[in-house]
Amino acid sequence: MTDNGGHHVVIVGGGFGGLEAARHLAAGPFRITVLDRRNHHLFQPLLYQAATASLALSEIAWPIRSLLSRYRNATTLLGAVSGVDTAGKAVLLEDGRRVAYDTLILATGARHAYFGHDEWEPHAPGLKTLEDATTIRRRILSAFERAEWLTDADERRRLLTFAIIGAGPTGVELAGTIAELAHETLRRDFRHIDTREARVVLVEAGPRILAAFTEDLSAYAERALARLGVEVRTGHAVSQCSVEGIELGGEFLPAGTILWAAGVAASPAAEWLGVPADRAGRVIVAPDLSVPGFADIFAIGDTAHVPMGEGRTVPGIAPAAKQEGRHVARVIRTRIEGKPAPAPFAYRNDGNLATIGKRAAIVDLGWIKLKGRLAWWTWGIAHVYFLIGLRNRLAVALSWLWVYSTGQRSARLITGTSAEKQEGRPQ
Repeated sequence: MTDNGGHHVVIVGGGFGGLEAARHLAAGPFRITVLDRRNHHLFQPLLYQAATASLALSEIAWPIRSLLSRYRNATTLLGAVSGVDTAGKAVLLEDGRRVAYDTLILATGARHAYFGHDEWEPHAPGLKTLEDATTIRRRILSAFERAEWLTDADERRRLLTFAIIGAGPTGVELAGTIAELAHETLRRDFRHIDTREARVVLVEAGPRILAAFTEDLSAYAERALARLGVEVRTGHAVSQCSVEGIELGGEFLPAGTILWAAGVAASPAAEWLGVPADRAGRVIVAPDLSVPGFADIFAIGDTAHVPMGEGRTVPGIAPAAKQEGRHVARVIRTRIEGKPAPAPFAYRNDGNLATIGKRAAIVDLGWIKLKGRLAWWTWGIAHVYFLIGLRNRLAVALSWLWVYSTGQRSARLITGTSAEKQEGRPQ
């Protein structure tokens, strides 16, 4: 695909960073093409709520075409990228097509990392896409449905044991919500089982949960999880994972549902370009977020390793990706307009937030730290604010108020049951 109608910026990835860059370039003399293998932008911070039946998928995802429709110089293309021809300045697609670029922005996100044990993925799905969310929701709800049929006490206990590996924000949020689902939402729905007997185990290899937070907030989160009935196992790395359960610290834990929240790896963008990457596969970028050796290529979001001093890197979270998208747009605009380059990228930390169930959260804004219900309301307001569109903000806010006041979750739908047979799960 070629066109001589202006400087052509190709953005691979319709996540937070890619869309932010597209919006800030749209007012300039550019042709913009956004390439993504999916047709929707996903609000990943709330994906776990779709996986645990609190929110509908349509409330956290929007068509990319719709989000960019008012920008007449922006084109959206559906396609899976397989590489980059840096000499020919073209993005390569899996179907053999090419998209030429003048400037390229790689915002390709991340995928699950199983630390050399990719064979664990069928047994312990991670949470990055809408498909992941429906798979996890199906496994969680199906566990209760299968347990309702069983008379074997040991197998019933295994089915009603949920093991979450990794105690970052996603793992903590999953554990708290599953516990509430079992102890509140489902307790009146079954006749042969007591869903409150479900066991939720959160496993962390490090010495404490939520390592990105201060120790006092981490300790509060662990106490809040304990009040919900979640068992926290820190200092234990998982050494085996199978359809029957997990092994940690020499102990085998039978579990019917295993969820992975322990690590991520960047997309293969560094491999496409043949440039240095960190241990997670992220491209090590220059201070202006360009790829060393390729002034016309930028990497942002989960694709980029951005140092921020003292051995730390910019975290792979939505606010950081949006800041990087805006910065790259400024760099490109100043180049085209012949103006001095902006100062090197500097990350502004807007704080860390994590929720523990529907009544508690922790918030670390640097200058102030919150915990408990006030933190939960702060967390909720912040997430509603960052949602796209008034309809979605209202829908999510109303869903949360309903769950908060009644304990009921309306999105408890099991879909794609035939897929479970393909995955080798017991029926």
